Amino acid sequence: MSRHALLIAVLFAAGHADGQQDFSKVEIKTTLVAGKVYMLEGRGGNIGVSVGSDGILIVDDQFAPLADKIKAALGKLGGDKPKFILNTHWHGDHVGGNPHFGRDGTIIAHTNVRNRLSVKQELFGQPVEPLPKEGLPVITFDESLSLHFNDEEIRVIHLPNGHTDGDCVVVFTKSNVVHMGDHMFAGMFPFVDLDHGGDVERMAKNVANVIAQLPPDAKIIPGHGPISTPDDLKTFHRMLVETTDIVKKGVAAGKSLEKIKAESVPDPWKSWGNGFIKTDAWLETIHKSLSKSP
Repeated sequence: MSRHALLIAVLFAAGHADGQQDFSKVEIKTTLVAGKVYMLEGRGGNIGVSVGSDGILIVDDQFAPLADKIKAALGKLGGDKPKFILNTHWHGDHVGGNPHFGRDGTIIAHTNVRNRLSVKQELFGQPVEPLPKEGLPVITFDESLSLHFNDEEIRVIHLPNGHTDGDCVVVFTKSNVVHMGDHMFAGMFPFVDLDHGGDVERMAKNVANVIAQLPPDAKIIPGHGPISTPDDLKTFHRMLVETTDIVKKGVAAGKSLEKIKAESVPDPWKSWGNGFIKTDAWLETIHKSLSKSP
């Protein structure tokens, strides 16, 4: 395993096992997105929070060692024990806090998320231990469900086989906010988990379907990165399509993966490789995804 792949494995699996990272200096930043929805940033996936007379609902919960800090931030918003915890997918940087928050709240996720969290997984060759019972989703769904909470319908919609096989987006219909989970990495190349149902072209298709239904003034919480707009999501989609096309054309022309990497990506996308998924790793992901597609 390369050093880069090992780093990603640690980042995405650490929510299932404490002690792999130093979280002591992580601070939780709270930002009002719109309506009754806030975003919490710390380390790992962005957390969405619904605040109102019915209580607190959160979307994802980052890493287990951050649970107390997240709890403190939620307390300042009106309650440190969320009634509902929605998981956008199974990776540890999004569900690590499940065992903590699941003691008092109800965890909801796609069926495949519970299936993966219930048994031992492997990510980048590293074992990912199952979560304890209190960290598992209690309510699961296959296509979609709605929660009527804090005076709005909160829709949870499955996006099949994009980032993983269990991803969903969360739509706060009245607040006009969408949490994209890891179907959006704002301004950076995404991690697509090909070993657990992910597919680059299907991710692009899923994102296009979301864009088609977005109000032009919607606010977007990406899985990683700052609060975004529909135009930002369109740019992310354009990146997915254009970089995939680069690899497709390279393969059709008989170019090797190394040659495609050497030619890199056009200037608009060069800075996107400054995140934890570097340009070479992204092109390799596309290449592998295309080779697996029927």
